[in-house]
Amino acid sequence: MSDTTFGALGVPAKITDVLDREGKTHAFPIQVDTLPDTLAGRDVLGRGRTGSGKTLAFSIPMAARLGARGGRAKPGRPRALVLAPTRELATQIDAVIAPLAAAYGLKTTTIFGGVKQHRQEQALRAGADIVVACPGRLEDLMKQGHLSLDAIEITVLDEADHMADLGFLPGVTRIMTATPEKGQRLLFSATLDNGVDKLVRRFLSNPVTHSVDSAESPVDAMTHHVFNVGGADAKKDLVQALASGTGRRILFMRTKHHAKRTAKQLTAAGIPAVDLQGNLSQNKRDQNLAKFSDGSVRVLVATDVAARGVHVDGVELVVHVDPPTEHKAYLHRSGRTARAGSAGDVVTIVLPEQRRDAQALLRRAKIDVQPQQVNATSPAVKELVGETAPYVKPAPEQDAPARGQGQGRARSQRPGQGAGQGQGQGRGRGRGRSGAQTDHRRPEGEHGQHRPARRRGGAGAASSAGSTGGAAAFSAGSRRRSR
Repeated sequence: MSDTTFGALGVPAKITDVLDREGKTHAFPIQVDTLPDTLAGRDVLGRGRTGSGKTLAFSIPMAARLGARGGRAKPGRPRALVLAPTRELATQIDAVIAPLAAAYGLKTTTIFGGVKQHRQEQALRAGADIVVACPGRLEDLMKQGHLSLDAIEITVLDEADHMADLGFLPGVTRIMTATPEKGQRLLFSATLDNGVDKLVRRFLSNPVTHSVDSAESPVDAMTHHVFNVGGADAKKDLVQALASGTGRRILFMRTKHHAKRTAKQLTAAGIPAVDLQGNLSQNKRDQNLAKFSDGSVRVLVATDVAARGVHVDGVELVVHVDPPTEHKAYLHRSGRTARAGSAGDVVTIVLPEQRRDAQALLRRAKIDVQPQQVNATSPAVKELVGETAPYVKPAPEQDAPARGQGQGRARSQRPGQGAGQGQGQGRGRGRGRSGAQTDHRRPEGEHGQHRPARRRGGAGAASSAGSTGGAAAFSAGSRRRSR
């Protein structure tokens, strides 16, 4: 955080009053750099690593500029648009921008798949000024005639590189083409690969570029550890030990099935945990994230659907239970801790057969750390965990479908489908494969399904940045200074 106040950057008093009430008085570097240009109406390309403050950097000028112009949105014709790759990120962006917009009497709404669209239609008819949307559902509503983008004055693309990873760029291109050329456009991204640079060239007019730390740069306050373990049993014990502390922690798993099973196992062991993965209905995902955010539970077990777009204050530890295969996924997962100037630790658990791949992964991520051979009771583990939280007796388990609306049961009745598939909770590997093949239209980020990366027409499938196998091993905390 800098010594610069928002008022000194030209942010209007109506907004600084809201920020003051939220305890936000001084700007972060990316906000210091971009706000003078965005408030003046310039197109801006903002590059910064996860947790750098990008959401507020575009939310402030959007609310301020619309508010200063006055007027209200007509039914089905919003005045500003924010595109985001995942439902969770769209929800969190709306939570940031809504109070700023409300200071001017402006209305916001979210649009994404995985939920019924009736509420979204109602909000558009009521005159939503600012729409925060995922591309798939937004295009659906446009085709159905529920909204037009011809009145858009400001467009923001957030996490553009992640939208590229998920195969959303063709849809994003169509959406951007439907907005007026004279409008202000802001693009925020950690990197410019996978076609993001083409979006910049096509849609941003003489943009001002601001880069605050490379996406490749580990955070100053983030300490990395690699814990090597001897086998699967040692890994399971280590995971439970790492989950047993008193602070918030996120455990990343490769598959939805393993995330769900691990959350259940931890809860049964007296460590309250919830999962966040694509087999859950949107309501259940929201409930679980809310429990983690409000402290009802201190452990979130997630797939890569939470690697971006999930911001919860005070996450002190991220554990790569299953190391990812790709270094960008490692950095984005790790970025759930040490956010906004806070400190945090990142652990990668490595089985013997994963050591060579793990070393290559960390090398690409520019993380210099010495692996340690550990078990659940090693001094390095105990030091990292700190105080152990009290045992919490598990609540009686309620009978409920794994997916919203009993989807698993319906699929198990398809002609030709094995009776064992799609039924029950976690029946071995069959269910995991069945779940992964349920929807070929949307990546997990928006539609709730997590599939291997594959391009199909304009909407590619999601890339599970998870890797093969899990891992167990903590290494001496090695701090890497960002450039």
